[in-house]
Amino acid sequence: MPPSRHPQFILGNIFYLRHGLVSATFSVRHCGRLPFARDSATMLGMKRVASRILFLALLAGVGSAIFAVAVNARGAGSAAMAAGNAAPPESRQDADRGAEVSFDFARRGGSASNQFAVWIEDAGGRYVRTLYATQWTARGGWRRREMSLPLWVGQSGLAGRSRAHVDAFAGATPRAGPVRFAWDGRDYAGQAVPAGEYRVFVEGSLRWENRVLYTAAIMLGEAGQASAAAEFFGPDVGDRGMLGPVTVTF
Repeated sequence: MPPSRHPQFILGNIFYLRHGLVSATFSVRHCGRLPFARDSATMLGMKRVASRILFLALLAGVGSAIFAVAVNARGAGSAAMAAGNAAPPESRQDADRGAEVSFDFARRGGSASNQFAVWIEDAGGRYVRTLYATQWTARGGWRRREMSLPLWVGQSGLAGRSRAHVDAFAGATPRAGPVRFAWDGRDYAGQAVPAGEYRVFVEGSLRWENRVLYTAAIMLGEAGQASAAAEFFGPDVGDRGMLGPVTVTF
């Protein structure tokens, strides 16, 4: 709080006003007792001077106190205006929008494996946002090995995405164990999407051309949980335990 708005500042002005009044009144009352003020002319002149001092002290004290009160009231009004213009807090409904995708990841040894992506589409099949993709595929590996996450690469329009866009979701392959990925109900541009039906996809490249696709439908804006259905591609069944089962909580 600035000094001019502090209560002690106002009290100080009142004190100085009182002190000035007392001093000036004392001068008026006792100027006749001074040794050099024996004649009437001298005493009358000193009383006039003391009266002027009394008036000036009164005027200065009252003016200072009024100024302090006005500044304090202006500060309070500005604070109230700032509080009135503040953005309202995020509603509970907005804070609860979104979903969490969770599953177990069992990292594999060897090559051409351990790649997966998690993304959202709307009910019409339009791409909304990627929550996560392993960085080897996301940052160019899909060009060298076209069988790595082919559905996600096509649906996300990865070939036309900027490096900054890819860096927002690409990450190192996680350690084995439970993994979770959160969606805040926004698209890849950061805009909130309307409530309604959406689909969550988890695609995994198990080994070379062998892969799995998990799909779950959710209702954004409602509360619930969905278990994703799995569809496997390729003849090899040895690595089908790389990831899953997939659960989506919304």
